[in-house]
Amino acid sequence: MAENLLKEFDPFDVFDAEAARLDRFFAGLDDAGWARPSRCEGWSVRDVLGHLAGEELYNHACLDGNVQDILARLAREGVNGFHDFNEWCVRQRRNIPVEQVLQEWRTENADTRRRMRELGRDALLDTMAGPYPVGMQAFHYDSEYATHADDVGAPVPKEEADARTLWRVAVGRFALSEQEAEVRIEQTAEQIRVNTAGLTATLSFPEFVEATVGRLTPDDELDPRVASALRCLA
Repeated sequence: MAENLLKEFDPFDVFDAEAARLDRFFAGLDDAGWARPSRCEGWSVRDVLGHLAGEELYNHACLDGNVQDILARLAREGVNGFHDFNEWCVRQRRNIPVEQVLQEWRTENADTRRRMRELGRDALLDTMAGPYPVGMQAFHYDSEYATHADDVGAPVPKEEADARTLWRVAVGRFALSEQEAEVRIEQTAEQIRVNTAGLTATLSFPEFVEATVGRLTPDDELDPRVASALRCLA
């Protein structure tokens, strides 16, 4: 089963670690650092923080069991779908002092992580897709946080890099399986072999991770059809 790919990893420990990485990075930024472009098209580093702070509205709605109420409220404001929601979250915070946005994110995300850990990985959350296991949802958040940490350039110590890549590979493989993507994956000790629609490719673990979160660049030279088939977490 796809879930077996994730059994050796604790989603809540990973969530804590990635949140701490972002917090350390954000805490050290000056005005120029906040204004620097991120890897997210059109977003500065500050905008990434605004996105993270704003999406806690959805995270808390999942925990409170009122996702449909929140979605209805947003729809009345002309916010439909995740893309609109993400941009709305960023716009709402662009004129708020960054220290206030940072504190908002710290407080709300700490509450999200605490409540999810208390529920445990087998409990169910209310989500846009219906009831969903807390642990699996945490892994999705883990991937998002790691991706955004890379987007803004938060450093990853060398001693953490390999273990971090391994859980991200596992989450990517799980997401592909969960979405029933027409991709066959073979993982060896050092690389990922991909077969999709008659196309084959061999990727390093970091390349596979970047493909699953939609962060490959033209320099990576992966067939766009393979890259599209692998994108599952962004």
